[in-house]
Amino acid sequence: MKFSHDSNMPAQTIASTDRPARIRALAGARALPPLVLVLFHYCEGHGYRHFWPLDLVVARGYLWVEFFFALSGFVLMHVHGARQAELLTGAGWGAFLRARLIRLYPLHLFLLLVMLGIVIGLDALAWHGGYHSIFQVRYHQDVSVKGFVLSLLLLHAWNTMDRLTWNTVSWFVSVELALCLVFPLLAALAKGRPWRGLAFVAAGVAGLWALDITSPHGLDITYHNGVLRGLSDFAIGIGMAVLYGACKPRDKLPAAAHSAIQAALVAWLFYAFYHTGWSHTRADIWVALPMLALVPALAFDRGIVAAALGARLPQRLGDWSYAIYLGQTTWLLVIRFFEQRIYPAHGDMVLGRHFIDLIWWLEPALLVLVCAGWGAVLTRWIERPAAAFLKARLDPGGAPASLSPRPRRLP
Repeated sequence: MKFSHDSNMPAQTIASTDRPARIRALAGARALPPLVLVLFHYCEGHGYRHFWPLDLVVARGYLWVEFFFALSGFVLMHVHGARQAELLTGAGWGAFLRARLIRLYPLHLFLLLVMLGIVIGLDALAWHGGYHSIFQVRYHQDVSVKGFVLSLLLLHAWNTMDRLTWNTVSWFVSVELALCLVFPLLAALAKGRPWRGLAFVAAGVAGLWALDITSPHGLDITYHNGVLRGLSDFAIGIGMAVLYGACKPRDKLPAAAHSAIQAALVAWLFYAFYHTGWSHTRADIWVALPMLALVPALAFDRGIVAAALGARLPQRLGDWSYAIYLGQTTWLLVIRFFEQRIYPAHGDMVLGRHFIDLIWWLEPALLVLVCAGWGAVLTRWIERPAAAFLKARLDPGGAPASLSPRPRRLP
């Protein structure tokens, strides 16, 4: 049997034989959202491409975080729900948290140190060159000692900062830690009859809706109230896992019916992209809902969309997704430095064209490719070796089968 309890990256082979079967569609569903998030962060800083079929999708890219938080709750409940009593013991809770930190923290720490090197390096170049570095001009992230210490402790998205800090996207990891801390209790409350799953879904949707209508930025909520945002999505994921567990043994729908459901949700999602206006509004909830509903729709691993996500490329990109997401800040900063010190002026002629015309589509396309490659490198050379190293030293005797971190091997 194969399904990882890891909620941020696709599952890998698990040594134990009592785990739920691996859901390939959910593993592949992690492939594209991080790349859309890369484009969202790029376009927010460098302008949208004036091509509305792409712009309206990218402008709502931050909402894929709802999908990932819900997927986190779904996967953790799917794998650990039957062992919620074990999780409530001191040993079980400790083993669970240790496994999650072994999974989440090494890459976060590595990229935080990369950020430290970038800040020191670019500030030194600016001092020697007599100009302001990109960290001394408007719209840069916080790079204070306070932010660095809170990032080390994974507390920087617990309403402790007044803006994004250091590796800005790592606020997600900080929220994930908070969710892992409360997961055993939530699992105990949700476990049981399907009405509990419905209650969790309803409570999560209500929480998400309340955040949407009270926030000045729609659901783009990060360092301030990001934990509440994550908790709402997480509760929805847990509730959907409870309902999925009740429905899966009774599922007799033909593959065509699953295809129709998945196609309808994708159509709803794109309708919401194109008919709810621009981003950061109260209409965000209508985009988030079909994203969230895709989690249980794909979990049956049947249907045309599920089959497409089970292909080799989505599976591989999904395997790199955590590293793609967490590693993107490196290259977004490289672009800012290039624009400041290396690129020619927008009106300069390069290869017979104005530079701005040449770079307009080339730069974001290359950024996506570079971030995907960087994610592969980080996964192969940092994330996996670090997890194996920590597993061998922090858990040499082996945690309970339900709680131990996965071995790292591609399916």
